[in-house]
Amino acid sequence: MTTTLTRPEKSAAVESPEERRRRIRTGILALVLAVLGVLLAVFTAPKTAKFGLSDQFAAAQLPDISLPALPVALALAAYALVLALTQLLRGVRGRWARLLWVGFALALVVTFLCWAAAGKTFPLTNQLQGTLNLATPLILGALAGVLCERAGVINVAIEGQFLSGAFAAAVVTSATGSFWAGAFAAILAGVLIAAMLAVFAIRYRVNQVVLGVVLVVFASGITGFLFDQFVQSDSERYNNPGVLPNVPIPVLSAIPVIGQTFFAQTLLVYAMYVAVAVVTVVLFKTRWGLRVRSVGEHPRAADTVGINVLRVRYQAVLAGGIVAGLGGAFFTIGFTGSFDKDLTAGQGFIALAALIMGRWNPLGATVAALFFGFTQQLQGQLQILQTPIPGELLVMAPYLATVVAVAGAVGRVRPPKADGEPYVKS
Repeated sequence: MTTTLTRPEKSAAVESPEERRRRIRTGILALVLAVLGVLLAVFTAPKTAKFGLSDQFAAAQLPDISLPALPVALALAAYALVLALTQLLRGVRGRWARLLWVGFALALVVTFLCWAAAGKTFPLTNQLQGTLNLATPLILGALAGVLCERAGVINVAIEGQFLSGAFAAAVVTSATGSFWAGAFAAILAGVLIAAMLAVFAIRYRVNQVVLGVVLVVFASGITGFLFDQFVQSDSERYNNPGVLPNVPIPVLSAIPVIGQTFFAQTLLVYAMYVAVAVVTVVLFKTRWGLRVRSVGEHPRAADTVGINVLRVRYQAVLAGGIVAGLGGAFFTIGFTGSFDKDLTAGQGFIALAALIMGRWNPLGATVAALFFGFTQQLQGQLQILQTPIPGELLVMAPYLATVVAVAGAVGRVRPPKADGEPYVKS
């Protein structure tokens, strides 16, 4: 008697109740966005939308990109609608799923731009340059938050680190005439606020959210006091640092459109590029990064295998202070060329929102910060184009997206398990 063995049929993937709820939530959200895109497309004027590839001061003027606004908007909105319905009914899965969702986001953005620029010229290079300028400090602040919160310390004090770094960079650069000295002073100022956060949060176990708010108020008060008492009366001497010169990277800066935007920047922007790569590699490819993540997730387990939980947390918070200090320096010596009271205008809290929206991941936080910078810059562009949508409504979009993300509408979003929890060694 012989027995024939046959290969079992591949069982169909069974969707769990949680996956089904997530698919439906994501599908409904995508469908709402897609319907908005369709409405914009329907009301797009049947005119040509031009996208300028060169600013008016460029030596070599590139030809504008001209698109038929209505057909392009309708086609992209239809793609977004089909993808949203697919997600709602059966889910978008497979190796191309992430790329399809990137296309979904780009389709909505281009649909909106076609609607806004129909019959007009949209300055694309200005949009890209402004996005990078606005996003650079946000990225550095979000990276500082990633380092802190991956180790289990909530950093609401990013705004305070920005303020102190901006003030120190402006004053020291003005007094010494050295941008290097100003950047180093900004780092020290950021580390000082970080040290206060670390001592009170780790050693004395103060509520970390309240502590962060207190440090922001402290930084605002001390920089405002010093500005009024010493700097404002002699601005030429103490508040005239200038702006870092652009340093074009050979070959790369000659690439059309993106070359001048991304590779003809100041050293602080290049430092941001390096910081994104370094923080990502250090957190996920080094032993120290593994220790940081372990004390942020399971400090008790990390302690049992010989990791000094408190020391690692101190190191992570102080490292975050270095990055946030550079972010503060960008406000003065990297962009505006002077300091004013409360110059950062809440950008530290936006960086915190980017951190959350980016799911406590360096690359995710970077993308979220670029999204915030894009919408902030787009607000000004829409005013120039005189669109009927108030720019203030557009600025609300990233915050609404952050709330949606935290609410779990697009999947599970959670901080490190021990984030904000003091550790007491038994």
